[in-house]
Amino acid sequence: MNIIKLLKIDPFLLILITIVITATLFPCEGNIKVFFEYLTTFAIGLLFFMHGAKLSFPAIMDGVKNWRLHITIFAVTFLIFPLLGLALLIFVPTFLSDNLYLGFIYLCTLPATVQSAIAFTSIARGNVAAAICSASASTLLGVFVTPILIGVLMHTQSAGSMNIVDAIVSIMLKLMLPFIVGHLSRRWIGNWVDSHRKIVNKTDRLSILLVVYVAFSDAVINGIWHQIDALSFAEIIIFSLLLLAVVIIITTYGARLLCFNKEDEITIVFCGSKKSLASGIPMASVIFPVSIMGIMVLPLMIFHQIQLMVCAVLAARYAKRNSDQN
Repeated sequence: MNIIKLLKIDPFLLILITIVITATLFPCEGNIKVFFEYLTTFAIGLLFFMHGAKLSFPAIMDGVKNWRLHITIFAVTFLIFPLLGLALLIFVPTFLSDNLYLGFIYLCTLPATVQSAIAFTSIARGNVAAAICSASASTLLGVFVTPILIGVLMHTQSAGSMNIVDAIVSIMLKLMLPFIVGHLSRRWIGNWVDSHRKIVNKTDRLSILLVVYVAFSDAVINGIWHQIDALSFAEIIIFSLLLLAVVIIITTYGARLLCFNKEDEITIVFCGSKKSLASGIPMASVIFPVSIMGIMVLPLMIFHQIQLMVCAVLAARYAKRNSDQN
């Protein structure tokens, strides 16, 4: 456990790895697979219902006030990130395979995280209220923007043969509708949700584990481990580090160029550089065929851990510098 803490390893990542190993050794098939697919659909709906119930209307209104900061974060999340994803095309196929490239494209279209972005902003002594509003709004926007971006960026790719209209309709029914119902239900269940955050967080993680198990079960049956080897894992790590470094540099110096104060700069850095595993895996299950979903989310799973490790160090440096100045 001490080694895990020392290396800043997210314990949930270890559980994800265990699920991937389980799916590799014991993939679900036949009627069991059908059962897990129905269970996963229910769990994802419950996840977004809880997200809607957690977000209060005053928080939404407060977030609107700092529109300049939010527009900057959204521009990084939904414009600069996708452009950087497209730029990775220059490394295909010499240093990056077509399938992994598509996985990075998907990663770059996703909304920001909520929990970790807020946590790191708090540690670094940034604008926590703005981080809460921006991260929450990013998740909401991602339901609409991510499938559109995927349709635009992947339309010439083999994975882009999906019907983008069908994908948006599916997301509206499976993700957005539960979110809206959850938010409208907040007046009745809001107090319970606020006082049982641990249970709600477990719902988030359980839904992710179910999606990963079903996705990798099908991926194993379709031969994912014949496509991914040690070199491919090394490529994902290297390009994840490169992508994250470029975004952190852009958000840091971009915030200073736009004359944001230090608290807002911290918020922009930690909200703009994050990509959401909690939203990304459920959305992938709605957007992509199960046969390719495993390889689509693999870069996201690795990037998620890297962003936690790097941002933990960065948040500590921000906090120390703020302490020294005080």
